Amino acid sequence: MRSFRIVLLILALAMTLFAVVGCAKETEPVAQTPAASPAVAPAPAAAPATPSAPAEPAGKYEDGIYYAMDEAFGSSGWKYAVTITVEGGNIVDVDWNGMNVNAGIDKKTYDQAGRYNMVKFGGAQAEWYQQAEKAEAYLIKTQDPTAITYTDESGHTDDIAGVSIHVVEMFELAEKALAAGPVGVGMYEDGAYFAIADEYPSSGWKEYVSLTVINGRIAAVNWSAVNKNGDDKKQYDKAGKYNMVKFGGAQAEWYQQAEKAEAHLIEIQNPTLVNYIDDEGHTDDFAGASIHVDALFELALEALAAGPVELGPYADGGYYASDDAFGSSGWKSNVSLFVKDGNIVNVYWSAVNEAGDDKKVFDMEGNYNMVKFGGAIDEWYVQAQRVENYLLETQDPKKITYKDDEGHTDDISGATIHVNDFYALVEKAFAAGPKKY
Repeated sequence: MRSFRIVLLILALAMTLFAVVGCAKETEPVAQTPAASPAVAPAPAAAPATPSAPAEPAGKYEDGIYYAMDEAFGSSGWKYAVTITVEGGNIVDVDWNGMNVNAGIDKKTYDQAGRYNMVKFGGAQAEWYQQAEKAEAYLIKTQDPTAITYTDESGHTDDIAGVSIHVVEMFELAEKALAAGPVGVGMYEDGAYFAIADEYPSSGWKEYVSLTVINGRIAAVNWSAVNKNGDDKKQYDKAGKYNMVKFGGAQAEWYQQAEKAEAHLIEIQNPTLVNYIDDEGHTDDFAGASIHVDALFELALEALAAGPVELGPYADGGYYASDDAFGSSGWKSNVSLFVKDGNIVNVYWSAVNEAGDDKKVFDMEGNYNMVKFGGAIDEWYVQAQRVENYLLETQDPKKITYKDDEGHTDDISGATIHVNDFYALVEKAFAAGPKKY
């Protein structure tokens, strides 16, 4: 089944790329040879040619698209990329942008949506993207990335009016790109991409992949996972809570090996170009990773086939809330959420009893039996999943109406259980904010 799914994803991606390439190629019209003219008398001598104006001097660069990006993320969590367009030998367009260590939405888009807020929180004279545009315009004016002076080691300059951010990253990347020569545009549509596994495996971690594409190239990759408590695996691991080295004798922690796999995808640019040495998804294609990596490349393929995602309204991260006490039923409800690129991408609604049983698992194992003993239309866990999916669809815990004081609703097909406690916990989780490690 997994192999069939991969084949479908490869076909979907291939069709997308074929369409892009096909649309980009126009057939040149064939020149028509004029018919032979009848013989005529010799033409009079031509008049002296009028001197023409001197041609515009050509620029110094080869025409094409140039691109360069940072090798590593800075302490701010961002790394940068520069794309330059040269026409007639001159720089005619510059795009300076950033990618986050968590991948997804690029810095300009994030800032333009009012989410970066240098003015509000940093007292800056203008937002980052506005200052970046001034730096881009300056390079188009000077046509030389070395024609800039810095006032300090951080890369600030007084050469560009209205710019107080450090700009050294842009000019150094521009110099690097121009030195490397034209590279063209990559094969993907620019934007943020995301995919998450359908189920929690026995490990308890549901894997996901987030990508950033700039100039048609995969520029940032984040491979991680989320558990039923809303923990992000990579952050959980960096906080010293996973400990593959200490308890599993691994050659490196999980997040460190994941980063090597991410770097390999950026290098090869195609998630299908990976060779596995076994059915568990291990590979020898790159050094330093003994973990199984098939989930990264399969989810990346799925994300690219699905297309770019839009930025949602929520802060990224894991959220969690639970009832304060056990109810009369003997269960204490809990909800976990995971948000990426501002969108709710994972929801888990369950409960725990005093014995520590997870209600959803307890029910799946045939121990709750709402259908058998209560005449319900479906078991509790089945209805709970429909409620979770409804929130994933609406993206808003306020988009629900109740038909009675017990919290039942007709908004969700196939859900006859009361859902008001679920939505109350979702709002409680969002009010508490993303988890900190």
